[in-house]
Amino acid sequence: MAKSADISTKKLISLAPENWVKWVTQIPNIVAGEVLNSEFQWISRESDVLIRAESPQYGQFLVLNELQLRYKPEMPKRMRAYAALAEEKFDLPTYPVLINILKESDAEIPTRYESEFAGLQARQDYRVINLWEVDVEIAFQQPVPSLLPFVPILKGGAQESTIQQALQILRADEQLNQLETVLAFFASFVLDSALVQQIMRWDMAVLNESPWYQQILREGEQRGRREEKLSSIEMGLEVKFGAEGLQMMPEISQISDLERLKAIQRAILTVNTLDQLRQLI
Repeated sequence: MAKSADISTKKLISLAPENWVKWVTQIPNIVAGEVLNSEFQWISRESDVLIRAESPQYGQFLVLNELQLRYKPEMPKRMRAYAALAEEKFDLPTYPVLINILKESDAEIPTRYESEFAGLQARQDYRVINLWEVDVEIAFQQPVPSLLPFVPILKGGAQESTIQQALQILRADEQLNQLETVLAFFASFVLDSALVQQIMRWDMAVLNESPWYQQILREGEQRGRREEKLSSIEMGLEVKFGAEGLQMMPEISQISDLERLKAIQRAILTVNTLDQLRQLI
């Protein structure tokens, strides 16, 4: 019988926080303390996990873990905000880590936030870990138990025998066996669902309960609405401004916020020149 599919990021990392922080920071002799409440007064996030840690070299500090199913362009700004809020709340230096789970594109993912306004500069560095670049053997040899559910998407992990090895480890441990649903979810990205069902020996319909699965559905719906908006904007630019208007599409295509796209769509009907439209963008 499969375990509950409702496995939070916080619960996953809390299974072996010390092994986790050693891996994400690569700081020698680090010791993990408590997993802290990372909800701030005006921001509440489910995907970030804040761990108090200590090492002989750096003393006490925080390890801020932000797990993203897929990387989003707004992440640098978000990492800056989370790091600052954590430092202010707990009065400790913060080591921010962004962990991206599924590969979205070949575009380079930035490792810092930078901005300049009126001669003032802001910068926030953070470590980036892309799970598709992580060797699968790390999950087994270091070991990092929290990585076991991600084995199918790790580098070299998309093999039936490797997934079965991860499953055996999860099922042999009372603390870890609840993670087999997460393992099945990510296995479905690299293996046929019938084969995954055979490996797991349970009904794959249980994945419908998974918060990971629900997030995929929401992202798919949002992506569909975004594509509709972009198609409408492209048509409007061509009709109103011709080939010159279409030259703006590469810039507009970088916008992910649906409300901004909706505003651009409306503006095309009301502006008289492309310069006026550029000012809105």
